[in-house]
Amino acid sequence: MTKYTIKQFNEQYPDNDACLDAIFQNRFGDLKACPNCGVIDAKFYRLKGRKAYSCQHCRYQIHPLAGTIFHKSETPLKSWFFAIYLFGTSKNGVSAKEIERHLGVTYKTAWRIAKQIRLLMQQGSDLLNGTIEADETYIGGVKRGQQGKFDNKTAVVGIVEKGGKSRAFATKHADATVTIPFLKSNIAQGSVIHTDESRIYSRVKRDFDHAFVNHSKFEYVKAGVTTNTIEGFWGQLKRSVDGTYHSVSPKYLQSYVNEFVYRYNLRDVAVYPHLIQQAGKRV
Repeated sequence: MTKYTIKQFNEQYPDNDACLDAIFQNRFGDLKACPNCGVIDAKFYRLKGRKAYSCQHCRYQIHPLAGTIFHKSETPLKSWFFAIYLFGTSKNGVSAKEIERHLGVTYKTAWRIAKQIRLLMQQGSDLLNGTIEADETYIGGVKRGQQGKFDNKTAVVGIVEKGGKSRAFATKHADATVTIPFLKSNIAQGSVIHTDESRIYSRVKRDFDHAFVNHSKFEYVKAGVTTNTIEGFWGQLKRSVDGTYHSVSPKYLQSYVNEFVYRYNLRDVAVYPHLIQQAGKRV
């Protein structure tokens, strides 16, 4: 994985002005003409004391933060960028308490910043193809009784290309009625799907080549068929949730699932520059 260091961060974004310039550049690039007066190669200059730029010809103003995660936030942009840096360089996620400590903001502000950053970490829409592993897992819940069993866990269904990308979603019930449509809408025709012996996947063969391992018979790899890759993904997700966030409400679980799918899919590149590019877009 390519690293992006704190030294690089401070050199590239030394202050709030540099951060605002980066958002303007990411969002609008090199404007060939003013959107208002139409002057070719119009120059936009920064308005003093404001997070806005003005056309030198007609004084039309552009507000690069409008519609982004930074909109109407009083938190300094350098602090926002540093919080994004923490998300971009962390393997296990970043809690609101950690953001609170680093930025010196209230927990409420830190929680909102974390929530907004996760809006940038959306899953892609390209179809997965090749050999795909599919599986489901359960997260959270409330421990009840002396035996310590957890009730009300939330199901998460996921798929992973062997050596490629992943996709996952949280659902109340992981059954064939939700799993099969998910597979059909996210996997290219002609792909091969590997699963365990769960009856959830018994109808997969109607649409895809399907092979499975029988975990109840201690089969974990059979003739190249396995679900080890996606089980490794679940392990990382659960360790991160348990170790960093401790518990996640079912209401917000999908945003955390999105975060770790995003992180997994960009595991071979520096995540932070990609996040900054996303931050310059409307949400």
